[in-house]
Amino acid sequence: MKIELSTFERTYLKGLAHQISPVVMIGNSGLTESVMREIAISLDAHELIKIRVQGDDRAARVALYEQICEQLDAAPVQHIGKLLVLWRPSDKERIALPKSKKALKAMP
Repeated sequence: MKIELSTFERTYLKGLAHQISPVVMIGNSGLTESVMREIAISLDAHELIKIRVQGDDRAARVALYEQICEQLDAAPVQHIGKLLVLWRPSDKERIALPKSKKALKAMP
C-alpha cells in the first residue's frame, strides 16, 4: 500500500524534516537487508527520517528511493541531492498531518 501525500502535507513534512539529521546511510554496498531493516526501525521510531545515499548516480538514487518506499509502505517526501526524506505513520502517531491548506497555515 503506497501512501500518497497531498501537496500541503508534503510541504508540512518538508518543513519538519529541515531540522533533522540523516539517521541511515546507504553506502557502496547498496540497499542490503540490514539497511532496509534499519530504515524500517527508524521509521517506526520517528515516522519522518532522512537517509543519506553515497554515490553520484542520480538515477540509482531515485531507484533506491522508489524501492524503499514500495517495500516499506512509506511516503516519499523529498529527494534533494544525496538526501532522501521518507514518512510513514506509526501506531503512536507522532506527527499529525494538516487536514487542509488552511490548517497548514494555522499550524505553528
